[in-house]
Amino acid sequence: MAMFTHSDFVIETHALSKCYGRKLALDQLDLAIPRGRIHAIVGANGAGKSTLFRILLGFMPPTSGQSRILGKDSQQLSPQDRSRIGFVNEEHTLPNWMRVAQVMAMQRHQYGRWNQQAFDGVIGHYNVLPEQKIGQLSRGERAGFNLALALAQGPELLVLDEPTLGLDVVAKRAFLESLLQSNAADDCTVIYCSHQMEEIERVADNLIILERGQLKHMSAPEAFTARVSHWVADLPFKGPDLRLVPGLLETQRIDGLQHFLVLDQDADFEHFLRACGARNAQSMPVSLDRAVNAFLAKHHAAPATA
Repeated sequence: MAMFTHSDFVIETHALSKCYGRKLALDQLDLAIPRGRIHAIVGANGAGKSTLFRILLGFMPPTSGQSRILGKDSQQLSPQDRSRIGFVNEEHTLPNWMRVAQVMAMQRHQYGRWNQQAFDGVIGHYNVLPEQKIGQLSRGERAGFNLALALAQGPELLVLDEPTLGLDVVAKRAFLESLLQSNAADDCTVIYCSHQMEEIERVADNLIILERGQLKHMSAPEAFTARVSHWVADLPFKGPDLRLVPGLLETQRIDGLQHFLVLDQDADFEHFLRACGARNAQSMPVSLDRAVNAFLAKHHAAPATA
């Protein structure tokens, strides 16, 4: 396999750790995110996503290890390096007293690569007028305006951190439409952090799962979903000891049938169920939402008791 150079990746970390007192937020994290396309980062609260981005953007030093963003040491970013990175988070904070046109003029002055066509392409999804004050915009309009500003600066890397948090269904849909129709991923790499699996299913080419500061999985979303299977078994008795069920993520009894969500199990799992006394057993496909949530919940649940 050919050796990768730094320029092949927008984000690289090696043995990256961050401690807050006795709490380990990042735990020897090794991560390499290739250039191009849309990469979704998911994890339960406390998985280390926010800490990772604070370190990558140079706002916080790591306890140990290295991190690079766009080929640069993230602790030594220059203003020019930072101008190559667009960032939108759920706060959508802009000065309330400024008008839309004033903010746009200020941003255009700041970024030499300003792309008015990209700005217009996104803002066209929203009923935002140049003379409006920021304080008059709805939360969804502010989210769209922030996305338009971020894409217009012509970033090589666009980080979207929970951008639809707190938005209603209509505003979420408008945000996703404007992101997808902007073809942002053709011109830059997009990192999308979200708890909303239906959004990730819609936009992401690559799924990255962090758990307790470690990388647990990276692949196309459909490849992860294929690892999880949902089995329904007619077990006349209590069923197997849950500690012996291979790959078990989640189980529940519904209408007399036992449901098992399992990881990395093939057709042999049916033989296991039959050996446990199942009168019949069948597998069903699983949604990305169900698969990821069961995977994450597995390590946050209390241990199964006999």
